Amino acid sequence: MGFARLAMPPSTPPAPDRNHLLGALPSADFERLAPHLAPVPMLLGDALYEPGDVMPYAYFPTTAIVSLLYVLQSGSSTEIAGVGSEGMLGIPLFMGGDTMPNAAVVQTAGHGYRLPAHLLKEEFARAGPLRRLLLRYTQALTTQVFQTAACNRFHSTEQQLCRWLLSTLDRLPSNQLTITQEQVAAALGVRREGVTSAAGDLQRSGIIFYRRGHITVLERGGLEARACECYAVVKRELGRLLSDVRQRQALPAGAVAARLPGPAEQRPRPSA
Repeated sequence: MGFARLAMPPSTPPAPDRNHLLGALPSADFERLAPHLAPVPMLLGDALYEPGDVMPYAYFPTTAIVSLLYVLQSGSSTEIAGVGSEGMLGIPLFMGGDTMPNAAVVQTAGHGYRLPAHLLKEEFARAGPLRRLLLRYTQALTTQVFQTAACNRFHSTEQQLCRWLLSTLDRLPSNQLTITQEQVAAALGVRREGVTSAAGDLQRSGIIFYRRGHITVLERGGLEARACECYAVVKRELGRLLSDVRQRQALPAGAVAARLPGPAEQRPRPSA
């Protein structure tokens, strides 16, 4: 599906609360899940699941970014959404099904945590804070899928590229992306030549700097000016639905450290 493997991410995984959904849970709910959250290194190109796979785990990325890809019978694919530390993978587990028609492939190497499927279902059935967070995140992700479909149909390759770069930047700690033009083309579902042309225009305008396998964004404002409205629509809806989660993002990373695998003292956590 166009993604090549790169080296293993750093060996020490961030705390689970780097994932914004887990980090927004009240203390009691987080402590109930914490012993069952297993850290998972995610390599570029790793397939967390393929179309039709039964999903034994839900995944909560912390520093990795995962592409949800729709794969055609021909083998061609296009990204329908991206998931980073703001979200999770495993929506079918609490929406009544155990499989998805799309694939989930790591776009940016990093770490995450996985939770056994039956435990996510049990927690969802409690109808507590996690259930409310997951339902609101599902609506935000649905908005992203719909907006991406419209973007791919009506907007130019340059507009799509700017939208995709901005969305990826929002999930990264820096302005540098480690990805090739082939991989960007696979994510957007367009020809590599189109990405090369669009990236060249952005580089000549001083907005990005590109060398093989690396893209550095020099002027974010330039990307925002050239992007279509799709980026702002998705970002606004995510902020509206998960405003309490976004407040949590202002805390230092790992501010609420996980206690794995045994019990430990309770610490104050933000309310959902």
